Amino acid sequence: MSSKTRIPGISAIEKEAITEISKNYWAPYTSSHQPYDTKVIDDIYENELKKTEFLKKKVVLLEFSQYLERFLWPNFHPESSNDAHALSIIVMVNEKFRERVPAWNCFVEKPENFPAFFQRVLELALSTDRIGYLEQTAILVFLVNAVNSIEVDLVRKEVIKLCSLNILSNLFPSQRIALLSSSSKLLKYWNKMEAKFEELPDEQKKSVEFNRSVLWKLIHRFLDVLSFIDDQDTEFDVNAIRYLERFLEFCTDMISLLTTRRFFNQLIISSHLLVKSSQSDFIKTEVGALFCKLITRLKFYVRFEIDDVNGVALDENEMVQKHYNHVVNLQKAAFKFFRDRMSLFYLLSASSIDTPKVLSEQLSELDVEDLVSFAEYLHLIPTKDEREAGEQKEYSKQFLIDIIVFHCERRPNQLQQLNEQPIYPSEKVIWDENLIPYEEYDSENVLALPKLNFQFLTLHDYLLRNFSLFQMESTYEIRHDIENSLYRMRPWQHEHGGNKVVWGGWARFSIPLTELRLVHVARPLIGQRAPDIVTADLTITLPTRRDLRQEWEGLHRHDILFLVTVVPLVKVGTRFDPRKPFKDQIKVAAVRGCEIDGLIDNDGKVIEEMEHREALKGLTGDVRKYRIWLDPNQYFIDQSNDEGDIYYSLNLVIRRDPKTNNFKAVLSTIRQLLNTDFVVPDWLQDLILGYGEPDSAHYSKLASPISTIDFNDTFLSNQHVKEAFPGKTIIGLENAESLKDPGFVLTFKELVPQHDIPEDQRDISIVAKPYERYSNVTRIGGDTRRNKIKFTPAQVEAIKSGVEPGLTVVVGPPGTGKTDVAVQIISNIYHNWTEQRTLIVTHSNQALNQLFEKIIALNVDERHLLRLGHGEESLETDKDFSRYGRVNYVLSHRLELLKEVEKLKDTLGVTAGDVGYSCETAGQFYRFVVCRLWNEFFENIENSSKDNNSSIVADTFPFTKFFQKDESETLFERKDFNADLDVAKSCWKLLTDKFTKLEEFRAFELLRNGKDRTEYLLVKEAKIIAMTCTHAALRRKDLVDIGFRYDNILMEEAAQILEVETFIPLLLQDPRDGRNRLKRWIMIGDHHQLPPIVQNITFQKYSNMEQSLFARFVRIGVPHIQLDAQGRARPEIAALYNWRYKSLHDLEHVKLGLYQFQNPGFRYNYQLIDVPNFNGVGESTPSPFFYQNLGEAEYAAALFIYMRILGYPAEKISILTTYNGQVSLIRDVIQKRCGDNPVIGSPAKISTVDKFQGQQNDYIILSLVRTNHVGHLRDVRRLIVALSRARLGLYILGRVNLFRNCFELTPAFNQLCQRSLKLELLPSELYDTERLAADKLPMEPVVIQDADHIVRFSHEFYVNNLEFISVRYQQELETKRAKERENQADDVEMEAEIVEEEVSEPVVEEVQPPASKQQEPSEPSEGAIVFESVEFERLEKMPTY
Repeated sequence: MSSKTRIPGISAIEKEAITEISKNYWAPYTSSHQPYDTKVIDDIYENELKKTEFLKKKVVLLEFSQYLERFLWPNFHPESSNDAHALSIIVMVNEKFRERVPAWNCFVEKPENFPAFFQRVLELALSTDRIGYLEQTAILVFLVNAVNSIEVDLVRKEVIKLCSLNILSNLFPSQRIALLSSSSKLLKYWNKMEAKFEELPDEQKKSVEFNRSVLWKLIHRFLDVLSFIDDQDTEFDVNAIRYLERFLEFCTDMISLLTTRRFFNQLIISSHLLVKSSQSDFIKTEVGALFCKLITRLKFYVRFEIDDVNGVALDENEMVQKHYNHVVNLQKAAFKFFRDRMSLFYLLSASSIDTPKVLSEQLSELDVEDLVSFAEYLHLIPTKDEREAGEQKEYSKQFLIDIIVFHCERRPNQLQQLNEQPIYPSEKVIWDENLIPYEEYDSENVLALPKLNFQFLTLHDYLLRNFSLFQMESTYEIRHDIENSLYRMRPWQHEHGGNKVVWGGWARFSIPLTELRLVHVARPLIGQRAPDIVTADLTITLPTRRDLRQEWEGLHRHDILFLVTVVPLVKVGTRFDPRKPFKDQIKVAAVRGCEIDGLIDNDGKVIEEMEHREALKGLTGDVRKYRIWLDPNQYFIDQSNDEGDIYYSLNLVIRRDPKTNNFKAVLSTIRQLLNTDFVVPDWLQDLILGYGEPDSAHYSKLASPISTIDFNDTFLSNQHVKEAFPGKTIIGLENAESLKDPGFVLTFKELVPQHDIPEDQRDISIVAKPYERYSNVTRIGGDTRRNKIKFTPAQVEAIKSGVEPGLTVVVGPPGTGKTDVAVQIISNIYHNWTEQRTLIVTHSNQALNQLFEKIIALNVDERHLLRLGHGEESLETDKDFSRYGRVNYVLSHRLELLKEVEKLKDTLGVTAGDVGYSCETAGQFYRFVVCRLWNEFFENIENSSKDNNSSIVADTFPFTKFFQKDESETLFERKDFNADLDVAKSCWKLLTDKFTKLEEFRAFELLRNGKDRTEYLLVKEAKIIAMTCTHAALRRKDLVDIGFRYDNILMEEAAQILEVETFIPLLLQDPRDGRNRLKRWIMIGDHHQLPPIVQNITFQKYSNMEQSLFARFVRIGVPHIQLDAQGRARPEIAALYNWRYKSLHDLEHVKLGLYQFQNPGFRYNYQLIDVPNFNGVGESTPSPFFYQNLGEAEYAAALFIYMRILGYPAEKISILTTYNGQVSLIRDVIQKRCGDNPVIGSPAKISTVDKFQGQQNDYIILSLVRTNHVGHLRDVRRLIVALSRARLGLYILGRVNLFRNCFELTPAFNQLCQRSLKLELLPSELYDTERLAADKLPMEPVVIQDADHIVRFSHEFYVNNLEFISVRYQQELETKRAKERENQADDVEMEAEIVEEEVSEPVVEEVQPPASKQQEPSEPSEGAIVFESVEFERLEKMPTY
């Protein structure tokens, strides 16, 4: 089947015979169905599936019609259902996996027949006469999908039957005994199992015998098919080849999971599948190239560094010892059987004879009988008695040599191979479609690629798979950028021929290479083959455009470039077509990556990074020279292959967008991890690999949970505490009523050890200890920041779990306050364990900034906050939380504190010198003067009589003048001795805090270098450090090198982060004493929304690269807390997506205030609007995968204009769509219709649903685009994101009869289709109209028929109300300007105050207002507004309203 087979459109679907059959028998949109008839299944299978060789068009149509859920599975009966029925189910399940939609739900809902069905599948898999290779391949695909779904209990029970210990019965006794003797425990299990097997009834015994022999028979079936293909007398069969490839995929998937690997791997080894495949003729053919790669991959996992018996990872020394044991056994065999003939062989060291070449030479001197003796001794073949008892087999000499060599040869060191691999892709890798497929891949073919599943063999395996996939995904993006640049550069043949290039175009990211000269090739380090470093000088000529010159001159150290050799294939003037194959138009002879060291100055020296900008001023001319680092491994390979001249043929330099060019740093980080003895916390390792108990890292299962927690300002009142723990007995809240600002320390009795008490009698109550947070410290210090959110019980449980040690997984549906929960967890950890440091990691800078802004608003000392990486500048605060910003804050705050020390000295009236000169002098003043005065004061208080002496504290307190802001203020009330003493202690605490800060800041005086100061800040001072996952991967080595330490990690947007980018932040610190100090890992996300972005469809679907660690944890059953109350959207809008979440309800505030009023101008607050073809056209694709729909684009623009006319603010409206092509089209339409019209303007955002995840707006217009096929909206996660972005209004444009029949989308579209499918408007209502749902409509709604109708209607509506909206616009403009003038006045006043404080003579300078982000239009004169930019056809008839 071609991967480019067209998917049926809606019109084609309606014409198909399958559609008529489905209407009669199972379609969900028809009410009456005919009785079940088995002939229907037989006819569909024979005529629509088998006859067409499972044509994709037919399979898609059947699966989309809910054939499996509504007809096949409900009517499957083991006794009566035939093979066609079972095969139809198999094909439908495979199609669901191809579409990446849930496949096992219908089986889980009706599980009683699944074991019998699975048995039928296995019987068909072993059948050679009932079905052909096509059907057998489909069965293998089904088994692959089953193996990769063993987290589903129903599936796991059946798969485990095939690969348990009893499959070793397929081995010959001598082989089995040799294997079991290595583990006495395993041998005991085997003996017990065999004894039980003999006692089974004949029927059960037959079933067990079948299950344990299935895999062995499948292996032999594979070998028979391989022999069939090798037979030159048989006709070539492409389906047989696909069968072989699928079986190798099945074997690889089986042995890459520990659950299924343990004993099946031994079957593969004992059957000599790898040796026989390697000896086949097919593997040497061009058609067998993929087969060869699959065998190589299977061989890698067969020999993986793990003990198959106990599942423990083996280190390099253990692998070497295992290998030497094999070689020593071979030498023992030589000594036993050929003592005289092979004396040299068994006397040599094992390391001198373990290469394939030496072994083959030694063994080739022996005859077949001698080799048989060797193989028997090594248990590679059955003994002579076993061969005589069974089928007598003849072994060829070459086969015996190969199996002995395979058993004894030295295994390649995986890590060494990885270290010798180039980090940059070369041209051979970039355009190898078997490694880096193009986007046409549709999951029908096997690929020799790693997969991410829910289990991994070891951490080494985990990192290795992620390394390979990340490298290939990066290569795919690099290929796209290179091809794009080369198309724009237009390489044409020079008129003189040869390989000279004429560049006919230009590209922003490309420039011709003037010269490349190798400068230095360092010697290899000990144990390495490649040079340690290879440097070269790269010369380019700058372009003439200023912006491009600045970009090329702005290249910095560690930026990545690609050097390309382009060989032109076409003559000057030839047009390049990106829709045609790239290789047919442009030949790329070489691609070499490099890293910039720095720009070279006129003296030939590399300019330091800090001096880069200044040095550019001294460079003249257009020629620039850069020192670059080439890849040493690639250079070594080139020299070994006599391709050293390739560096002198390079003729083009390509750079990439810095935001997408971080692949080298991430890959280097993963490779560093593989080369270091990193330590994952004990309580996390098994979970990351996917094994052990899913709740093993939950705080309730750890050895030392924290029973008493200070929740600080989490609760607003004692009533809030009661509501937060429904059903729990709470003791001690009686004294909280009178507290002004209550805090609560809670003791959870269930976490207090109660070992001697029966479980049903244990105390599970909560003991509360309220305390007053508001104190004199708060009053005098003036910091009243606290939490103001009334957390729900689910949020409180998430906060509690996050404060406890261990792993906390929080699922946060849209609008449920994920960020608020995260901030409160961080705050509680900060106040409970002041010495601990918390690392915050998010997927995007936007999410990180939202989180950080809320942390700033809580009672957290800002000197302990630090924001790393780019994006800090978009924080909506005047304060700089970057490393250098925090250093500047510390230095400026230090000066403020030193001034206060001077003020304190003056108020005390002591002569202590210049105490405010430095932190050191201030510290001495504190120790020798301030502490002495406090001690004298306290001693005086204790010795004096407190009776009738209420003013003694006020009279003797030495620091009164310092804390009194003016003479009219009274610090002490002089009425109550204890109250005054409390004020004095509070003042002392504030004073102590100031000197404590100065002591902490003293290091910044001693460290004079900016870099040293920032590193000290990062390592010692900061307590809450925030960064993106990308920054963590980029800077891991730097962080580890400076001794970075942290105790807790909180990850927001965890479901949007790639597996490896989630894993790396766990290892940003070196372990101490072999242990990782991490105490808490809090992951917050939503796996029901969109996963990480993976550009290549193949890696996304086949390799499952889009899987996040968060989603995998949920998938394997790790305990998680789901937030269950949304406060974002109207309840009726939230109902469109809350079916996806368990018990998601609405908070009270979304039923009040603005939420209770209907959207002015609309009959409905949300509506699905059916948009028919516009000018006879629905969806279109100007270029591949660039989907557009002009009708929906015009409809969206006209609807936006209508809303603006009513007075809806433009910033409260966003237009979303599901495809990038539609985004471009809508932007063009908006620009043409109203972009330049200041009265209408543009929406807040026009974006894809994917890019808008994590954002929201009041009103959303959503375009679904597709009219022929549902497309990727069938991924329910994308639908959930699309429906959950709106707060008040959601208007969806789409082809209703296409989307409502999609099974996965049914819960949402059933609700949407209950309302009119034509837009109904109430144009007499303005934006500020308040109309309740129960109120009578102000007019008969205007029903919009199609896109053409709303375009004409909105234009006429605009023209009729032009005068009104012009006046409104002028009023809004005046109001906005008045606010700006008011803000400017405030800024001037504030600036004046600052100047008064800093200079002795107050001089207020004129302060210019800060520049606005968007320049406001100048004040227009009357009638100056231009409205002609809105160009519509005039209505022939006025609308009636």
